[in-house]
Amino acid sequence: MTLSAKALSVHLLTATGAIFAMLAMLAAVESQWSLMFLWLVVAFFVDGIDGPLARRYDVKTNAPEFDGVLLDLIIDYLTYVFIPAYALFASGLLPGWTGWVAIIIITFASAMYFADTRMKTKDYSFSGFPGCWNMLVLVLFALEPNFWLILAIVTFLAVAMFLPIKFVHPVRTERWRLLTLPMALAWTFFAGWAAWVDFHPQSWAHWGLVITSIYLMVAGALQQIMYGKDG
Repeated sequence: MTLSAKALSVHLLTATGAIFAMLAMLAAVESQWSLMFLWLVVAFFVDGIDGPLARRYDVKTNAPEFDGVLLDLIIDYLTYVFIPAYALFASGLLPGWTGWVAIIIITFASAMYFADTRMKTKDYSFSGFPGCWNMLVLVLFALEPNFWLILAIVTFLAVAMFLPIKFVHPVRTERWRLLTLPMALAWTFFAGWAAWVDFHPQSWAHWGLVITSIYLMVAGALQQIMYGKDG
C-alpha cells in the first residue's frame, strides 16, 4: 500500500465516526441509552487513534484532498456535543426548563469553542474545557445526581470552555502522558463496561469512571499550577 493510500485510509477511518454517530442517534431516539453510549464509546476510541495515525502518515501532505481537521471537528461535534446533549434532555435527568437550558448552553457554547482558534496551548493541551460532553453525560447517567447539581456542572463547564484553564490531551500532551494515556484508556474501558451492564448501580465500573474522570478533568489545571501557564 502506498503512502498516499495509507493517508487516505486514515481519513476513511475518521469518517467512520459519522456512522457511529448515526447509530448512536438512532439508539437515542429509541431511548436505548446503553446502546447509544456503546456506539459513542466506539466513536471515542476511533477519535483517539486517528490523530496519531494522521501524523504518522502525514495526511496533510499525502492526502491533501481532504481536510482531516475539519472532518474530525464535524464528527466530534456530533459525538461529543450534539448526541450527548440530546440524551441529557430526553432522558429525564433534567426535568422541565432545566433540560432546555442545558441543551441550549451546551450546543451554543460548544459551537463557538470548536471554532475558537485558541483552543490548543503550546504543549498541545486544551485551553478551556474541550467540550467532552459525551464523557460528562455518560458519568451523569451512571451516577444520576440531583438535577440541580447536573445543571450547575453543565453551566460551570460551559463557562470553563472560555477560561484560561488547561485540560490535558491524552495523546498529545507530553507531560504526564505515561499516566494520562492509561487513564484515558481506562476511562474508555470503564465507560464501555458501565454501558454494557446498563449502568447497574452496583457495578465497579462507576468507581473507575469517577476516578479516571477526576484525573482527566484536573490534570491540566494541576500542571498549570505546578509549572505555570506556559509549562
